Amino acid sequence: MSEASGENAVAIEQTDANGVLLPLRVTPGAKRNAVGGVHDGALKVAVTQIAERGKANQQVLKILAKALGLKKSQLTLVSGETSRNKRIACRDVSAAELLQRISALPANS
Repeated sequence: MSEASGENAVAIEQTDANGVLLPLRVTPGAKRNAVGGVHDGALKVAVTQIAERGKANQQVLKILAKALGLKKSQLTLVSGETSRNKRIACRDVSAAELLQRISALPANS
């Protein structure tokens, strides 16, 4: 089941009662870390770390957890380890709750 409302909504997929899959569009090597905005149904995340030996992926999880008020241990990279398009499993949060947290983010936090 996908939860999205409107053109610029993030296409979150409820996996089970305990979690959701969150699509991301990541920009490594950015000037500053930022979470916000939507690109083709994916939440945009920019990180200053370059894509090298998984370092950018670790920074993505850290920044995303902080921005969404989650623990880093609740987030797991499911797919897209070497791609800009990633899917993150978010445990112990509902799709509705995650959408609410995303909508509370500034356009480019």
